[in-house]
Amino acid sequence: MRTDDFNFDLPEELIAQHPLEQRDHSRLLVLDKHSGSIAHKRFDNILDYLVPGDVLVLNNTRVIPARLYGMKAGGTAQIEVLLLKPVENQPDCWEVLVRPGKRVKTGAQVIFGEGRMTGTVIGDTDTGRIMKFEYDGIFNEILDELGTMPLPPYIKAKLDDQERYQTVYAKERGSAAAPTAGLHFTEELLKEVKARGIEVAEVLLHVGLGTFRPVQVDDVLNHKMHSEHYRITQDAADTINKALDEGRRVISVGTTSTRTLESSAKDGRVVAGEGDTEIFIYPGYQFQIISGLITNFHLPKSTLVMLVSALAGKDHILHAYEEAVKERYRFFSFGDAMFIADVDGK
Repeated sequence: MRTDDFNFDLPEELIAQHPLEQRDHSRLLVLDKHSGSIAHKRFDNILDYLVPGDVLVLNNTRVIPARLYGMKAGGTAQIEVLLLKPVENQPDCWEVLVRPGKRVKTGAQVIFGEGRMTGTVIGDTDTGRIMKFEYDGIFNEILDELGTMPLPPYIKAKLDDQERYQTVYAKERGSAAAPTAGLHFTEELLKEVKARGIEVAEVLLHVGLGTFRPVQVDDVLNHKMHSEHYRITQDAADTINKALDEGRRVISVGTTSTRTLESSAKDGRVVAGEGDTEIFIYPGYQFQIISGLITNFHLPKSTLVMLVSALAGKDHILHAYEEAVKERYRFFSFGDAMFIADVDGK
């Protein structure tokens, strides 16, 4: 299976630079995962495709202001540090990306906020560096003061309202990127979902940057996913498993919710608990938990295009993407949405 098999042409002007004024007024491409049929709707029309008894699964992670700018001790050039995830069992230590990395070797110090906080590079990982932070006060408060929202590099515009890169149900801090499929939901829309007899379960996966990067190897099977931390409560597992036992649909909001559920799956059921996952879902994968997915449009040759291709088939997905380009859908984090399910036979 070749990485180039998941490539497609995308005009740069279709990459959304700003969120819409109204979250649920984004467009919605509805794709039947079996027949490949396509319908063009608005996102709040999702209510027409959900039925009483469905379980909608949300990832309630919250993005932290993970991008920090500082100065190397004794230097004059600006250093950018992007927090990826805390290092387990090492207090105040984070896995980070440092730009430009060649100037910051092990032992180097970076000063943030004119001495408000100092970070020392104490080691390397496969994906970045390990930095130990020293500060007076509470780390999250200092991060809120000094950090900025880590928007993806393809978004060049400034985000005026930082909450527009958070879902309305975001709770627990820890992500370096938003679970963007959830950005389309409003509190009012979620209330209407529940009022129609559709259950909502929340899980947690702290999103890392590796999920969104294009695959760099030619053979898909040689790609290694970055680890991300997830948690599923017993209440959420019970809600989902009851639906599965009764033959009701489990529809994940976003690829992160999907990866959380499938990582926890054992014998066709969700197992409550927490851990780290490197699950890589690509065509040929047999889904154990989800039957439908709400998602955004993803980067060419990314693991996320491979994941949705596993659910609906590569040919159906690439045809849907071709149709989305033709119809001028907006792509990526602030872009429009897809609903992939057994639509024709619901």
